[in-house]
Amino acid sequence: MISKYSDQKEKVKQEGIEEAAREIRKGNLVLFPTETVYGIGANALDEEAVKKIFIAKGRAQDNPLIVHVSNIQMVEEIVTNIGTLERKLIEKFWPGPLTIIFQRKSKEVIPNIVTANLETVGIRMPSNLIAKELIEKSGVPIAAPSANVSGKPSGTKVEDIITELDGKVSYILDGGLTDIGLESTVIKVKNDMIDILRPGKITKEQLEEVAEEVEIDRHVLEKVEQNEVVSSPGMKYRHYAPNTKCMMIYSENAEKMIKKINEITNQMKQDNKKVLVIGKEEHLDRYVATEKWNMGETLEEVAKNIFTLLRKVDKEQVDLVILEGVGEKELGLAITNRLIRACAYNYLII
Repeated sequence: MISKYSDQKEKVKQEGIEEAAREIRKGNLVLFPTETVYGIGANALDEEAVKKIFIAKGRAQDNPLIVHVSNIQMVEEIVTNIGTLERKLIEKFWPGPLTIIFQRKSKEVIPNIVTANLETVGIRMPSNLIAKELIEKSGVPIAAPSANVSGKPSGTKVEDIITELDGKVSYILDGGLTDIGLESTVIKVKNDMIDILRPGKITKEQLEEVAEEVEIDRHVLEKVEQNEVVSSPGMKYRHYAPNTKCMMIYSENAEKMIKKINEITNQMKQDNKKVLVIGKEEHLDRYVATEKWNMGETLEEVAKNIFTLLRKVDKEQVDLVILEGVGEKELGLAITNRLIRACAYNYLII
């Protein structure tokens, strides 16, 4: 069943969330919005329920899940210790798009399938009202990766994901377009230092307001080898990717970037190949490609639009998609992280 809310600021229809919460308690899957992207959720304390997530997504079992909570008591029931810096981060950024990696309690509390057999667990408290109500009414923490078939772009609205997930979940809560459009920032605290495992809306610059030392994990922009163990989702496997071949090109000098994109486009045209360019609005008129899509102007607009655009790519029957890069400053780091994975590391920085 689908329960739709035209605006989450309106009074939430309690009967819809209560029915979805009953499905969670029964061990079934629910598709629901967060402020970042849509999630496909199950009772995080129920091993059999969580298994259904991996089946529905076709997800590798060495890829850990994020556990969503609605209050600090839920966190304390799952983890062994909340340190001083973690508490500062919680106070400043929760509820919101920040996932913190903690030492978990035993597998009797959080099943190994949730953590990919790691002794750590990623937890966040979403600010989306529908997500918050769902967790509260379920009365249990909810394990929820992004709502998509593994490898594909994450879902930022129900219309983008219903075809691939309808029939695999027991209830769908439709909250319209998500606010942010990129998954949460994932961090781990080590010796009073913050390590960013996956960038998101909460930026390095913002985290530096809380901790003196903030590092970006090398895997944010580098490929993870097959035998490497990761403690955050979105690091290891092909992700966010359409089937069509994609390439990202970036330069701090816009003229150089536009010139290079047009050079590649013209080369493809000589071979009777079709190119789609996805770029900022201010540059679109200067591209020679026949197909040109607007990704937005600000970083916030690009973040909100990029997954929906990537989901449309395969319908265009083009030979190559060229994506404008956005740099690595502030929210640009998170966007770049998603784009290079969508391109299977086929990118050029000039």
